[in-house]
This record gives sequence, C-alpha cells and structure tokens, in this order.
Amino acid sequence: MKSYLTPLGSKADKDTVRRHNLSLVLRAVRDEGEAGEATRAGVSARVGLTRAAVSSLVEQLLDSGFVTESGKTFSGQAGRPGTALKVARTGPAGLGVEINIDYVSVCVVDLAGTGRVRQTEHLDNRGAPPGEVLARAAAIAARTLDSAREQDLHPVGTTLALPGLVSGGAVRQAPNLGWNQVAAEDLFAAALAGLRPGTAALPVRSENEANLAALAELWFGGLGTVRSFLYLTGEIGVGGALVLDGELLRGAHGFAGEIGHVVVDPAGPECRCGSRGCLEQYAGQSALLRAAGVDEGAGGAAGVMELERRARAGDPATLAAVADAGRMLGQVLSGAVNLFDPDAVVLGGIYRGLMPWLSPPADAELTGRVVSGLWSGGGGRLRASSVAGDAARGAAALVVQDVLADPAAYARSAPADA
Repeated sequence: MKSYLTPLGSKADKDTVRRHNLSLVLRAVRDEGEAGEATRAGVSARVGLTRAAVSSLVEQLLDSGFVTESGKTFSGQAGRPGTALKVARTGPAGLGVEINIDYVSVCVVDLAGTGRVRQTEHLDNRGAPPGEVLARAAAIAARTLDSAREQDLHPVGTTLALPGLVSGGAVRQAPNLGWNQVAAEDLFAAALAGLRPGTAALPVRSENEANLAALAELWFGGLGTVRSFLYLTGEIGVGGALVLDGELLRGAHGFAGEIGHVVVDPAGPECRCGSRGCLEQYAGQSALLRAAGVDEGAGGAAGVMELERRARAGDPATLAAVADAGRMLGQVLSGAVNLFDPDAVVLGGIYRGLMPWLSPPADAELTGRVVSGLWSGGGGRLRASSVAGDAARGAAALVVQDVLADPAAYARSAPADA
C-alpha cells in the first residue's frame, strides 16, 4: 500500500538545536525591543527557555555583534535588575535594489528593520538594454554600500525587486521594460563586483517588486492585526501580491499576483504583454496621465505630482480619469476578493496619493460585487499603503530575515565591503 506519510528526516543534533534557539532569542530581542525593553528574563518568558540557556545564547549573540546591552532595567519584581538588550545598529544588514520602469531605488536595512541608507535616481529604463539598466543599478548600489560602511553596516546579501515574472534568477518577462529571459541576478552581480574589486561578492537573489512591497507592508506597515490582504501597486504597470495568514502566496511557478494583466475588455487597447484590454491599460500610470490630459513627457514622479495637483484643484478631466480608473480597479479587485477572501485590499505606488478620489468608486464596485456581503463602503477594508511599504525596503528586509533565521551562519563573517 502506498504511504502518504511525510518523511520524518534525521533527528536534530545539538548544534542544530542551538542554532534554532539562537534564532529564537535574537528574534525575541528584536520583538521585545520594538515594544519597549528586552531583558534576559523577558526573553526567557517569551521563548520558553530557561534563564541559564537564554543567558548563554545572549552571550553568544553579544560576542558575534548581533545584540548590544546597556544600563539596568527594573521590572518592579524581586531579584537583581537586568540589562536592556537591543539588536545591534551595526554589523550585518540587508541591501535592497528596486529596478522599476522610471526609477531605481536602493536601500540598506539593519537588523531591527530600520531603513538606514536610501538612494533613488529617476531614470527612464524603457527600451534600454537590460545589461545597461542593471549596470546603472549596480552603480547606485555601490555608492549605497559606501554610505552603509560609514555607519559600520555590512550588508550580507542583495535582493533585486523587479517588475515582471521572476523565476530562477532571471526575468522571464517584464513587458513594460521590454525584457524577456534576462539573467538579472548574474548581470547585476557581475556589474557590482566589477565596481568593487578586491571585495567579497555579495549573494544576489531576485523577486517580483509587488511581492516585496507587500512584504514590506506586512512587516513595517500599519496593518495591525491584518494578516491576509491583497496588495496592489500602481506604477507604469499594475502589480499585485497576495498575503495569506502572514505568508506570501507565490503560486506553483512564482508568478501569482499579476493582476495588472487581468483582462477588463478583450477588445480594449493592446497591452505590452501581447494581450488586449488588460487592467493596466485603464488604471496604470500612463493610462491615467493620458486620460487626464497630463503631458506624459513630464515623466514619472513629475507627471503623478501634476495629476494629484489637478485632482486637488477639481479639474474635471482629471477627476473623471481617476474615477474611471477606480471603477476598473474595483471591478477587478472584487473578483480577487471573491476568490481569496482577504481581510483588506491595500493600494500602493501612485494610488496612495490618489486615494481621496480613487477610493470611493473602487469601494462602491467592491461593495456591489463582493458576494459575501461583508464588504461595506467606507468600512476600512480598502486602504492606502503606508509610506514604509516599498519594494526596496522589502527587498532589503528579506535579507535580514535570513540573518534572523540563522544568525550562526553570519556570525563575525568577513564584511563583504571590508
């Protein structure tokens, strides 16, 4: 008879158990520090290990530079006062590099998740050779690493945030960039290594930019207890990501969330993906600017700022364009809500600043089309993303998550920029 039992694997040895507990304690220090002050006693109560075990693990984290301690903290209970523990503001960190259609943004995040260095350049990457775009991004990343080193931060890895179908280190398709089968990780890594001779190469991974923005929203945004949400980011295109119970849903091949290419009208305008009538042809940045009569030559941030200015001034063409986009968004989002039943829908990118005019028509469509009857207009389930929820920060934080998951693997390793 065929067995459906999951293989148990080998028994955990002492080293494996200690590495796991080291991660537990480091994450507890980070979490307790966010709420106030972390102490050995508090960490012990949180993770369920003895005070002696926690003290031993804390000493190892202190010696490795992951944790610092200072002063005395009084709990009001009997016994000696403890020292306050915090994750270190120096040492291992993450580097995130977002390559979008009209800008590149690079940031460094420390172990606490704090963004410490940020550099953004507005560049028109459409039509440029992929190698050239990735070399530009590597140059910005190299300057960012120099700034991080001045703060004694040493990124241990890089995550690329890319606007397209990303799998196996390559961009399978990024219609708005015009990329197909681009080995993004290898090209970026080679360009960065060439700019930093004599230094150890940084490991590079890649992920869809909407996925990383959604993770940043989950980790750093103002979602409160919400753990299941649909995230939509409006840029030149429209990207999406779905988080269920705190976990990113990637799909069987890593391509889940491409909501911008849901077809609204099969006879609609041709999309760069090869289809017709995709959502981004009605609610993407270029479509909004055209419909509002804003000069697309203004480009990127300038064009969006002009769109917002006209909306605030009550310009009829702009208000009509944004309302139409909101209705299209609401129609497509209602299908996704019916399919996945998230607690909230979060709109980021250019949509954040347009929410006063975009939200009412989108909310009305959702209220009328969500079959559960649990969606009510103005109920707060449709919300703007926080300013903390951007793809570059999510990309950098993904590296930090690796450090927190196995600090022993990064203990006192030679800094990549040493």
